[in-house]
Amino acid sequence: MSDFITLLPTLLIGALALIMFGLGLSLTLGDFRRLLGHPKAVIVALALQALVLPAICYGLVVLFGVPPIYAVGLMLLAASPGGVSANLFSHLFGGNVAMNISLTAINTLLSIVSLPLIANFAIETFSNSGQVVPMQTGKVIEVIGIVLIPVAAGMLVKRSVPGFAARMDKPMKRFSMVVLALLAVIAFAKEWNALTSSFATIGAAVIAFNILSLGLGYTVPRLLGMDKANAVAIGYEIGIHNSTLAIFVAVSVLGDFRLMVPAAIYSISMYVFATAFGLLVLGKPQAAPAAAQA
Repeated sequence: MSDFITLLPTLLIGALALIMFGLGLSLTLGDFRRLLGHPKAVIVALALQALVLPAICYGLVVLFGVPPIYAVGLMLLAASPGGVSANLFSHLFGGNVAMNISLTAINTLLSIVSLPLIANFAIETFSNSGQVVPMQTGKVIEVIGIVLIPVAAGMLVKRSVPGFAARMDKPMKRFSMVVLALLAVIAFAKEWNALTSSFATIGAAVIAFNILSLGLGYTVPRLLGMDKANAVAIGYEIGIHNSTLAIFVAVSVLGDFRLMVPAAIYSISMYVFATAFGLLVLGKPQAAPAAAQA
């Protein structure tokens, strides 16, 4: 049993890479080329991610009176780019998957600069500890390994064997839903202590941030006249942050386990609220269009 637990992170990374391969089976190069001709959705998503969400997070810290150590942790979460699960949720609920994958890559690249800037601002503002968050260049390599390479492989298979790609659509979607459920259960079990000990202090702020991220990510594009597929893609890209990155920076870079508590709680709540958002606002899971007009 202990050997299985040791191997679990590797198995999950492999499962996520396989999911990205499945997403690639539904995409073509033309889907990404169309994004270049309609940049408005990309610009809106990046503005929400880099400017609006950190400002909202700061407001929530003040509104809820979040203790300084957790305030830094929550701002660290807000500065983190979209997670791999955003691509999966978008695929399940009819989003523009090409948009998600593009945004995940762009946001992660930008976070090399934006994450240290926002995190260091939060440290200086709330804790004044003198610590500094350096650039996280290694995360770009992680995105290439888990997202871009498997997606490219899936696209190559779709181009070479289109019949196989079509037959695999439903099985891959079912597999994706099973992995999502497994990730949620693992997150719940892993972060149980952090959840129970700190929820009363930081839980409301984390949940409010989660709901506002999803809501604004979907509503703002719709108000600006974008179609539903792109709004769904942006909603999940903005609403599902890379909590693993926030936890890594908190523990490995800043060396304080208390800083990871907001991200630990978020790693559970995001699966709950992302699923509820999809079912209540977007409707039942459906076949996602490969791309849509931005």
